[in-house]
Amino acid sequence: MPSDALRAFLAEHGFAPDEINGAGRDMVTPLMLAARLGGPALTRELIAAGADLHAVNADGNQALWLACVNENVETMGVLIEAGIDVEHVNATGATALMFAASSGRARSVARLLEAGADPLFETSLGLTALDMAATLDCLRLMRDAARRR
Repeated sequence: MPSDALRAFLAEHGFAPDEINGAGRDMVTPLMLAARLGGPALTRELIAAGADLHAVNADGNQALWLACVNENVETMGVLIEAGIDVEHVNATGATALMFAASSGRARSVARLLEAGADPLFETSLGLTALDMAATLDCLRLMRDAARRR
């Protein structure tokens, strides 16, 4: 039985209370929305209720990518502990680390590196998250991680 908070969250975003793995606009699932907007408690509850960690939206991104958008580091931790793929590659060949690095989200970069994301993983064009670093903080974090590999 979903909590009142989860039922309200699902209803607010157009999902029925039993649509834990439903897909809305752009194939976004409740878990993806919770990762971006709802925080760790809702994310944890959705996972416990059977939300699919491997579901992807229309761009091929999973919930971890969306948690990176708002630098929901605690939520990222919940997803990582649940077994989400930190090296997932989206439809354009990019990882969440590449997104976080290229958009200057240093807190997300640090959490992904802590979880084992590879700063030297290459796209089909030969670019790495290290190459894509948009800020000095992101560059330093990834350079240090690359040196430890």
